[in-house]
Amino acid sequence: MPRITAATVADHRATQHAALLSAAMEILVAEGPAGLTPAAVGARVGLARSSVYRYFSSTADILAQLVEDAIPRWADRLSSATAAGPDLEAKIRAFGEVTLSFVTHPDYALLRALTSVELPQECQDRLDQLHEVLIAPLREVVAEAGHEQPDLVAHLGWAILGEAQRRLAAGADPGPTGRTTLAVLCHALLTGR
Repeated sequence: MPRITAATVADHRATQHAALLSAAMEILVAEGPAGLTPAAVGARVGLARSSVYRYFSSTADILAQLVEDAIPRWADRLSSATAAGPDLEAKIRAFGEVTLSFVTHPDYALLRALTSVELPQECQDRLDQLHEVLIAPLREVVAEAGHEQPDLVAHLGWAILGEAQRRLAAGADPGPTGRTTLAVLCHALLTGR
């Protein structure tokens, strides 16, 4: 039986789960989705592959749990950014800047990995829900700006940012790309309301 290194079994499992998620993220960033397997994650923390299956049912489940772990961090950053803005334009710019900064963060490896793995429908449904959590702060700003269809406008704004992220990830110059994207985003979201 494995040695328990925490005050309770639940604490031990939580610590072990966190270590496995951290190892999975390290593998994903270093090797890409092809290197991410339950066996590789277990080996990274010194746990047998069969024991890893107590925490993850598959590689897709590892990815889904990594996203589940990352989304609240990014949602908090986006909410904080929009809350701090003194006016609507500043809030939209702040949301855009945080969204674009995602490309330079190790968590961006998750997005690339998700496009290369077929997820079970339940995982995809949960990811869709989490995606809506990320868009929520922009939707609130757009509603505050007086748009009749804040959900549609926020999703269109997200699409603008998504294109900029793709270009940045492909090596586009961050300065001009960021400036142009934020200008287009503000113009698109603040006119026609």
